[in-house]
Amino acid sequence: MSGAFFCDVAVVGGGIVGVASALELAGRSRATVAVLEKESRLAAHQTGRNSGVIHSGLYYKAGSLKASLSAEGRTALFAFCEENGIPAEPCGKVVVATREEHVPRLDELLARGRANGLRGVRRISREELLDREPHAAGVAALHVPETGIVDYARVTDAMARAFSGRGGVVRLGARLLASRPDGDRWRLVTAAGEVSCRFLVGCAGLESDRVARLCGVEPGVRIVPFRGEYYELRGERRSLVRNLIYPVPDPRFPFLGVHFTRRISGGVEAGPNAVLAFRREGYSKTSFSPRDAASTLLWPGFWKLAGTYLATGLGEFWRSWNKPAFVAALRELVPEIEADDLVPGGSGVRAQALSADGRLVDDFHVVEAPRQIHVLNAPSPAATASLAIGRVIAERAVSSFGLAPRA
Repeated sequence: MSGAFFCDVAVVGGGIVGVASALELAGRSRATVAVLEKESRLAAHQTGRNSGVIHSGLYYKAGSLKASLSAEGRTALFAFCEENGIPAEPCGKVVVATREEHVPRLDELLARGRANGLRGVRRISREELLDREPHAAGVAALHVPETGIVDYARVTDAMARAFSGRGGVVRLGARLLASRPDGDRWRLVTAAGEVSCRFLVGCAGLESDRVARLCGVEPGVRIVPFRGEYYELRGERRSLVRNLIYPVPDPRFPFLGVHFTRRISGGVEAGPNAVLAFRREGYSKTSFSPRDAASTLLWPGFWKLAGTYLATGLGEFWRSWNKPAFVAALRELVPEIEADDLVPGGSGVRAQALSADGRLVDDFHVVEAPRQIHVLNAPSPAATASLAIGRVIAERAVSSFGLAPRA
């Protein structure tokens, strides 16, 4: 194949999970590895548009990949940041029950956190809550010390430099257009030219199901995008929040509800909501893609989900378009918040896998096929868990692909 770029393993996707997987592959095997990213920079979508929280693993079912890999990944992430001079602050957070009927769920979270090995997580009194967050409301609360904040785009760039130091190659502007077998290799047609690889790893986030299908793998799920919109507190009102204030989440959903997050770069974010998006990379309320909308609306699982949670979905849309409704949700946590305290912030889109039977896939979801591995559900806490996810992908690749391990 004249003019093609050759490598042993091509990793499709330059978010933090793709780059961490490539870094681990380059460190654990002798394979030549390349990252193919469709944008002109790394971490352009979910990685670079999230709240920057280093998650503790509080919410996830014991024994799930999310629980085990977020714990492992959190430790690895703090160590990586220290080694590379990246600010990462273990500031902790409080999870607040604002109503008596939420207290039993708070106790369930405490039990789950302890089952997941969290150190120091405990119930605190209202007095201690006010010592930590003087402006928070709540009848009961948890303190979760193993939570932090970081800039994940900066982490991804540092991972990419470490990957390059191990002989890895990053190709930007390399959107995957087609894939087909070529003897014992894959022939990948990208916007940056052809790539010939022996093995392929898909970590394409919002496009992960489409990348799998381009490579001849039926993922069994559909990526449905949910947009999260944030406000920011005005400078003089940032003192209302010291660190992170979360509500007790609704256990039916993988979303955590609107909350307050201090950013590592300064400032405080409020949000996000979780609105069905009609474009996978649509970051404004009016973003629309006929292809992406059809992908969601023609998936049978969507209508089963919508039939079950119609009222909840309409409530999210109402909050999206109605600032007083958004403010009302925030005042459940911090009653002193006023509409004038908030200015529009950023937004992100969560790639949520949805099964054909209408089930929101709750755990990380990885599918293997001959000479391929695809990560098909890696929303939050994937950034926290990225190095641990990368380890799992690298170990599976070494085993399944027969790669020579690095001595």
